[in-house]
Formats: sequence, structure tokens, C-alpha cells
Amino acid sequence: MAERRPVGNLLALAVLTIAVQRPMHPYEMASVLRSRGKDQDMPIKWGSLYTVVRNLAKHGLLEAVESGRQGARPERTVYRVTEAGRREAEDWTRELLSTPQREPSSFEAGLSVMGGLRPDEVATLLRQRSHLLAERIEDARRTLAEEQGEVPRLFLIESEYALAMLEAQAAWVQSLLTELSEGTFPDLDAWRAFHMTQE
Repeated sequence: MAERRPVGNLLALAVLTIAVQRPMHPYEMASVLRSRGKDQDMPIKWGSLYTVVRNLAKHGLLEAVESGRQGARPERTVYRVTEAGRREAEDWTRELLSTPQREPSSFEAGLSVMGGLRPDEVATLLRQRSHLLAERIEDARRTLAEEQGEVPRLFLIESEYALAMLEAQAAWVQSLLTELSEGTFPDLDAWRAFHMTQE
């Protein structure tokens, strides 16, 4: 079971991991996270960044090291990670890597209620999804190939994983489409008959 974290938002983990590199103010943290595409790896609500930073400081995981103002700009507080924050980031990363979590997707939700649609419509929708997945896979492969010559693999590993998940989903969707189109999906006739009685 996942450990309860003082600040359980994944944005907090992202902030801790970049604050380990050097002290910075929240605006700079947001710039670094954006430049590294972290909003593609985890759900990040940029508007909550300052709240997350304050909560990390409140729990002793970050500490303010200086505050200053440049010209008419608002005051900026620079934060650094504490030893407790460093340990929290390491422990949290260990947990995420070692412990599978149930992460339901909107696609799973759609699959769970697809019986409410006619099988032929489901097949049409899955063909559409299959086409879009193929485009995403092509884009992901191209991006990964471009980055591989310039970026160490350590910093591309989540992109490799995302590509593998897209490829697995595409293969699974194609398998389901084959069952629907060949009529080998169990109880397909009953599913069709149900919708005929609803007319």
C-alpha cells in the first residue's frame, strides 16, 4: 500500500527533485519543469505550484534561503531542499518504481460501459482510436529517435515507457477489433440482440 505523503501531489515530487539540483524560486521551478516536459509525465496544475511549494516548506521539506525583489517585480523567495526533503523525494521515487498502483484511465471507463452502444458503433470507434494511436506512436517514435542522439537515455526512459504503453494499447485494440469484425467476440449475438430490443 502506498505511503501517505505530507504533500501527496505529484507536482510536489517534481519540485523536490529539481530543488535537489540547486536552490530556486517557484517561477524558475515552473520554467525548469516545463522545459523538461514534466507536464507530459505527470498531472501538473501550474496554478497550484506556489501552494505546493509553501506546503513543502511548511512540512520542512523545502526551506527559504533568500527573498528579494528586482525592480517592480513581486518579491521572489528562493527555496532549497532540506535533508528531509531529499529523503522524501528518494523514498517516494522508490515507491513509485517498486509498487504497482491502480491507475484507472478514461479508456478503461469507456470499455466498462461499451455495452451501452451497438457492437458496430464500438468497432467504428475503436478503428478511430486505432488510427489515432498509430499517429501518436509514429510521433513518439520520431521524437524519441531525434532525442536519442542528444539526450542521455536516463532522461528518455519515461518516453520509452510511454511509447511501449501506446504500442501495447494499439495491439490490444487491434485484437478486440479483430474479434468484433470476425464475430468471435463472446456473446456478440446477444449484445446485438439486446440493442434490437431497445428500439
